Amino acid sequence: MIASPKEQELVNILESIEITELKDLIVFNDDINTFDHVIKTLIKVCKHSPEQAEQCTLLIHYKGKCAVKKGSYEELRPMREAICEVGIDAKIF
Repeated sequence: MIASPKEQELVNILESIEITELKDLIVFNDDINTFDHVIKTLIKVCKHSPEQAEQCTLLIHYKGKCAVKKGSYEELRPMREAICEVGIDAKIF
């Protein structure tokens, strides 16, 4: 069976789509880092608004952790590394 050019184009498009499993970047509470440090880090690294960073920081403090970003592992890995480099514990799940 010979595919029409339109059918072949659709096959090529479908083959090029990569199904990506979304992950969460989780930041954990500690007794070392200040609210301001965590807020500034989330604004800088995750591109949060000041309000969003403050809300996440409050959740981290009161709940022990917060999912601060969702995305592919490849997107989240540099963010996790940058957060960890400034002394904040973060993991990708």
